[in-house]
This record gives sequence, C-alpha cells and structure tokens, in this order.
Amino acid sequence: MKKIKINTKYTKLLADTTTPVSIYLRLRDVFPNSLLLESSDYHSRENSMSYVCCEPIGGLSLTDGELAISYPGHQKETYKKGEFDLLEQLDNFLATFETEQIGLKIISNGLFGYFTHEAVEHFETIKLKVSDKTERKIPEMQYHIYRYIIAIDHFKNELYIFDNQVDGTDKEDGLEKIAYLIKNKNFPEYHFQTQGDEQSNLTNEGFMAIVEKMKQHIYRGDVFQIVPSRAFSQQFSGDEFNVYRALRSINPSPYLFYFDYGDFRIFGSSPEAQITVKNRVASIFPIAGTFKRSGDDEKDAEIARALEADPKESAEHVMLVDLARNDLSRHCTQVEVKAFKEVQYYSHLIHLVSHVSGVLKPGVSSFKVVADTYPAGTLSGAPKFRAMEIIDENENIKRSFYSGAIGYLGFNGDFNHAIMIRSFLSKNNTLHYQAGAGIVADSIAESELKEVDNKIAALRKALEMAQDI
Repeated sequence: MKKIKINTKYTKLLADTTTPVSIYLRLRDVFPNSLLLESSDYHSRENSMSYVCCEPIGGLSLTDGELAISYPGHQKETYKKGEFDLLEQLDNFLATFETEQIGLKIISNGLFGYFTHEAVEHFETIKLKVSDKTERKIPEMQYHIYRYIIAIDHFKNELYIFDNQVDGTDKEDGLEKIAYLIKNKNFPEYHFQTQGDEQSNLTNEGFMAIVEKMKQHIYRGDVFQIVPSRAFSQQFSGDEFNVYRALRSINPSPYLFYFDYGDFRIFGSSPEAQITVKNRVASIFPIAGTFKRSGDDEKDAEIARALEADPKESAEHVMLVDLARNDLSRHCTQVEVKAFKEVQYYSHLIHLVSHVSGVLKPGVSSFKVVADTYPAGTLSGAPKFRAMEIIDENENIKRSFYSGAIGYLGFNGDFNHAIMIRSFLSKNNTLHYQAGAGIVADSIAESELKEVDNKIAALRKALEMAQDI
C-alpha cells in the first residue's frame, strides 16, 4: 500500500480557565465517540498532559477474531479469523502513515485505543474458553486515528489544538471551530442514578473457595502465584460520565480515561501502566503488595512499614519483578531493575511499586514487546501461561475489559497504556467492574476477599457520589 501522509496544523490557547473535563463536556455532543485521557500526577513535566480526541478518521477493530482496517478516505480491508497475524497487521498499519515533525514534544497524532484480556489469544498460543454471554462483550481490540487532538499542558497552563488531515483531502480548517467550542461557557450536564442492587458473579464464599482451589494449584507446583478475580455489575439510568467525574476525584491516579465508543464506554482511574515504550526503552512498573489506608498520616506510615516487611506481600512482589525481567528479556537488552519495592500512596490504598526496564533489540517493534509482556503478571500470575489457563478454567465469566490495556500508540512506536483496573465498562445501562487478589501459598482466603473489597471501595463510592453531581 502507498504511504498516507498526515498534515498537522495547530493553534495554541491559554488553558487557565478550562479543564479537560469541561472541554470534553463541551465537545462530546458535537463529536460522538470522543475520548479523554488525563493524569492526576501534575508534579512533573513528564506527566502533566491531558488529551481530548475527536472525530476518528481511520483505525483497526478486532471483533470475534476478525480484523477490520479502515484507512482515511474510507478504504477498508477485512481479514477472517485465522487468516492474519495481528502484530504484523498492526505494524503494517502504523508504517503506512507519514507524519511531519512540528517541533513540539506533545502527542499530536497516533493511535488511541485498547485491547481486552481475550486479545492474548493473538499474542500467545493459549486458547480461552468460549462463552455465549454478551453482557460484557466488546471488540477484543480497537484503535483509531483522530482528526482533532486537544492537548492540555497543566504545567504551563497551555492548550494546543491539532487538526490532522490526510494529504490530498480538502477539508475546511477546523481549528477555529474547536477553539470556539472550547471557549463556549455553557455545556450540558445530565443526572446519574443507580437502579436496583449491585450484582456479582460470585458470592463471598464462592470467591474464597476459588482462593483455596488456587492454593492447591500452588501446593502442586502448577504456579507460584496467581490472581483470581471477582466481577460486579450495577444497573443505572442517566449519564455515566458523572461516575468518571466522581472516580477521578475520589481515586486520583496516574491514568484517568474515558473512551466513548457509542454502544459502550470504558473509563477508569488506573494506578498501573501495562508497559511504556519511549525512544525504544520499555518500562514495566509492577504493583504488588496492597494494604488499606487508615486516613491518618502517622498510621499510614506504620502501615507502609508493615507492608514492606510483610513476607507474603514481599514474596509476591519479588516474583512479579522477576516475571517482568523475564518478559522484557525476550526481545530487550540491558534489562535492569531501576527501582525496587517503593511505597506509593493512593486515595484508599498503599502499594509497593518497582520499575523494570530494557532496550528494544534492533528490528523489534514496540507492540511485539507489548505482546511479550501481556497480560501483566500482577493480573495473571507466575508462570504466566499456566496461571492464565487456571484462571480461565475457574472464573465463570470472561474477563473482557478487565486486565486489558488502554492508551496511546505512536506512529514512531512510543507506547503508553494503563492496565484496565479500577475501571468500568458501561454497556446497555449496566456498569461492570472487577478486582482480583494475588494468591501465594500462605494466602488467607478471608484476607484476599478483603483485598478485593478494598480495591472495589473507590468504585462503589464513585457510584454513590455520582448521584449527587
């Protein structure tokens, strides 16, 4: 296929009276299927950007194993199940586009999207169970190029509007239109209301029984560590964007996102990156070890010291750091642990976090390394392949969005995705959410049940708070 050139125009505005949320609210009714990416970490220049993307002009979608590719200008290709290599097609799609350097260290184009847990069948030889349940079913992978990208620099209080147009098309300059909408003082707001009681795929006793079953697999030597999960759902009426607004307030995180795909939406506040690739350096940040915060700073410091010293949490963490090193070693050199067992504080929880990095080998695409390291060990276990098989055999629901990854993929191979945890899937006026717990040989079932409840607490609170917005 011939190269497709994307020409990028941009304009800059002051951003001292606008927020990413208010911009999104002003644009979403004019541009359906828009998305919002934020970070609550404004302390450093590196993590001080938020993005709103509007008007998809091309992309890829993987549904029931079939791949559909649309290029700007409405040229489409489809591939039947089993007749294509997903990583090869994705790399070819990226290579189709030529972009110009505009002299800004800000994302101005590229692909934004996600892949679900079930996409792992295209990364590994594993075969997952088939299910006819559709309540949580969404495409296994979806990435789009967007015409408009609004980038908000919180560090400098600046806002950039990018208009990405394919060379040879005669579309009008849309910068003024977007600037006008952003400056508009009014935006519509709607109410949110839960309906009925929260539902779950497991009872408390059912989840604890799975924990005991997982421990038997560990005793037999099938796995060293494994992460079963429990799913919840809540029916609602109204606007679920209010839940996102509540969640970003209650549970500020490095990764905040709201992706609207029309018939479903994915949103959340994830603390953990799936993997990042920048300038061909890949980084994984394993989070393992979780204690609940007390609300008192002095007590939290004691809890953090206890977490660092806890043998079970430390054993789990060391295993997952080793797994990250092994995963990166498949297609990286200079693999090293940059930081080990650092204490990080979140709104409801205290986590232990490490940083493992490696340099991509020549000729290896970034998504190949992404596939090597997926799913995160913190959501599967070790050894990973056998852990995934055991999870698939024992969980009575397909994971779908949960433990998948969502974020940005650049034409230059840069990659930055969050793991979809502390997240919601909204479909057919039902919100789906899920959490897991890392099981090792000396895990106590009641404690693991409590860990799941601690992780779900912020989401339940967001559901409650959203009704008063």
